[in-house]
Amino acid sequence: MIDTDFWNGRRVFLTGHTGFKGAWLTLLLKRLGASVTGFALPPEREQDLFEVANVRSALHRHEIGDVRDLDRLVACMRAAQPEIVLHLAAQSLVRLSYEEPVSTYATNVMGTVHVLEAVRTCSDTRATIVVTSDKCYENAEWTWGYRENDRLGGHDPYSNSKGCAELVTASYRKSFFPPSGSSHVASARAGNVIGGGDWARDRLVPDAIRAFIADQTVQIRNPNAIRPWQHVLDPISGYLLLAQRVYQDGAKNAEGWNFGPSATSEVPVSKIISRLAHLWGQSASWEVDGGEHPHEASYLKLDCSKAISQLNWKPVLDLEKSLTLTADWYRAFQKRENMRAVTEDQIDDFLRQAG
Repeated sequence: MIDTDFWNGRRVFLTGHTGFKGAWLTLLLKRLGASVTGFALPPEREQDLFEVANVRSALHRHEIGDVRDLDRLVACMRAAQPEIVLHLAAQSLVRLSYEEPVSTYATNVMGTVHVLEAVRTCSDTRATIVVTSDKCYENAEWTWGYRENDRLGGHDPYSNSKGCAELVTASYRKSFFPPSGSSHVASARAGNVIGGGDWARDRLVPDAIRAFIADQTVQIRNPNAIRPWQHVLDPISGYLLLAQRVYQDGAKNAEGWNFGPSATSEVPVSKIISRLAHLWGQSASWEVDGGEHPHEASYLKLDCSKAISQLNWKPVLDLEKSLTLTADWYRAFQKRENMRAVTEDQIDDFLRQAG
């Protein structure tokens, strides 16, 4: 799995470090000894993981900026002279993409262009990982998992923008990062990620936790929709393993990769919310929201055999453990515990299990 010796002292430039996955990734990199420069918009909420776990103190440099601002991004990245770039900054919500399609495309597509342009100015950068989504695939609602060479697409603006980001990444790889060069670019696609510290609206777990805390019934839009559920630590460990391999092996691994859960974690929304309500206890409950809603795919899963066989990566946390860790984090938050310590304890437990 992840080589601690490799990451110790490594200079990393991380976009989107104030977001849910970015904050977890920052703390994981800190645990591995990396020197991280973060570039992102300010955190949206006081209760975001970045704030409550004091993630700022885990950074070498904390830069507030927008990936749509090419000049600022280039200046910050050149000042950091990273060896590895991890691009997570994104507009990541399907329903918001219907409300704000222009800014969604601007962030997810042109933001990716800007990151790759900035990388071209940094002579020390050896590996860049562009993180997209499982929703980048053209979803035919079939029952088998999507492989990395399946058609890209996306129905809604968010999903489509992630397919476009993959095309941008492939074009830049072919045009500006040749196999014979010293800098290489790969992309990573993960499923529905859960874990403590996510408060985004219109996401299943944050919506449920808010309702549970307020002693309200959770409204569920698509209880029969099947998704590849995984704890945040599984895919972000995959991103780091991929970055490590691209750095070490060059063009060999500079392509697209899926990082999803095992087949047993690909279950309907109804099962997730029922189990989460059970773990929360008290009067936690849910019901179907019968209103009109924008289109969302009803079935989606990933084939991760490539990462398993070629990178020796595998998901560490099963669905029950993922849900338990998530419920435990929010319970600790509700009790006003030290959330930096709680989060780091979960990271350490994960690393022990990963071996």
